[in-house]
Amino acid sequence: MPETAAELRARFRTGVSEPTSGLAPGFRQANLLVVPADWAYDVLLFIHRNPEACPVLDVTDTGSRHTPLAEGADLRTDLPRYRVWRDGRLVDEPTDVADVWREDSVSFLTGCSFTFDSALTQAGLPWRYPGRNVAMYKTNRDARPAGRMHGPLVVSMRPVPAELVGTAGRITALMPASHGAPVQIGSPRALGIRDLARPDFGDPAEAEPGDVPVFWACGVTLQAALVATRPPFAITHAPGHMFLTDVREPNVTVPG
Repeated sequence: MPETAAELRARFRTGVSEPTSGLAPGFRQANLLVVPADWAYDVLLFIHRNPEACPVLDVTDTGSRHTPLAEGADLRTDLPRYRVWRDGRLVDEPTDVADVWREDSVSFLTGCSFTFDSALTQAGLPWRYPGRNVAMYKTNRDARPAGRMHGPLVVSMRPVPAELVGTAGRITALMPASHGAPVQIGSPRALGIRDLARPDFGDPAEAEPGDVPVFWACGVTLQAALVATRPPFAITHAPGHMFLTDVREPNVTVPG
């Protein structure tokens, strides 16, 4: 199995598709949103106003399919699965988007919580999603609107043993480019989540007795905003199928 982000991108370029959770540990993973240039300012303002859900890593020049986050990568082909949106409706989930790419496209790459999973595992937290995608939920909290962009906050959830919840919070607080500290610990109903076994995106977790649900802001917030605001055209990653960058997340030391 390839281990580096570059090797994995090369596999995805051939049409291989799989969730990237747990892949390329130590390398930053990124959400992707591509919109026409006349929507770019609205998106830029939205991610600026919602940094927990959308910590910006890069914004491309108009028409560019490249990013300095990954030398030689092509944003049209190097993710394991994409989503294509028209007027806020999901119309396709291909493994490349070269045939629908527009010359007026602007791409936004924002941080992903998958990046901090390796740090949590190294600190002794068990991984409850073996070979599967993390659970993600729409909440009853609104993201801060910007121009035409608005929509609900989306969160990811990881079951954490009660005695390690503090450790998880301290580690992730040191990683703001990957969503930072949790936005909610326990009490899913406080976020309007009625049933943890039925996520809006991803797969339900295999929680164990004594686990506490811990929620982090999630970049799929941008996809929820697409549904709410209905731009004429957009491309995103499929939830859980992220862009693997060549940027290494700095090692973090858990404060006592």
